[in-house]
Amino acid sequence: MQITDAGIEQYIDQHTSPASGILHKIERETYVKSIYPRMLSGKVQGKFLRMVSNMIKPTNILEVGTFTGYSAVSLAEGLGNNGRLYTIEINEELKLQNEAYFEEADMADKIVAYFGNALDIIPQLGIQFDLVFIDADKINYCRYYELCMDKVKTGGFILADNVLWSGKVLMEKISKTDKDTLAVKKFNELVQNDKRVENVMIPLRDGLTLIQKIC
Repeated sequence: MQITDAGIEQYIDQHTSPASGILHKIERETYVKSIYPRMLSGKVQGKFLRMVSNMIKPTNILEVGTFTGYSAVSLAEGLGNNGRLYTIEINEELKLQNEAYFEEADMADKIVAYFGNALDIIPQLGIQFDLVFIDADKINYCRYYELCMDKVKTGGFILADNVLWSGKVLMEKISKTDKDTLAVKKFNELVQNDKRVENVMIPLRDGLTLIQKIC
């Protein structure tokens, strides 16, 4: 399902500031080399992530799901002085490519990249985060959320991507085999009923939820 009219999406793109040169390169090469280029954040969402980060001026950011590094670079552009972004990607085949992008973006000293299962890595991080971006496999969204919640400062923020899941969240009858849609709906209900947070769902691209930890 098309969430937003194609003409509106084009208009939004035309009225959003251009991405930096390295981000343009990451996007172009992702579409050439990747099997699933749609997983990339892209210009509009990337600019939104950068602005959120720039407003918060976080010291520490955690990203669950690096893919080809577009969102990592976008978020890192808003880091405070001496800030660090810690990003986790399960696909180790992306390691050399991502490291090269971070180096070219002059952010090799700001971005700490982990490769492996985030469910194992997150508990080992002895860091409190100002901002978390969750954009990994949907089946484990609820688990990532709970693991990250313990590491987010009170007043800090979590951003979760793909919360509209191509509009499938509106389906009344969902096959038990459609585990991703079921997982996204479960996550959305978890956040909505969580008394520890305030949240707003934004129909940007495939849907983003901005969550603030209040207690």
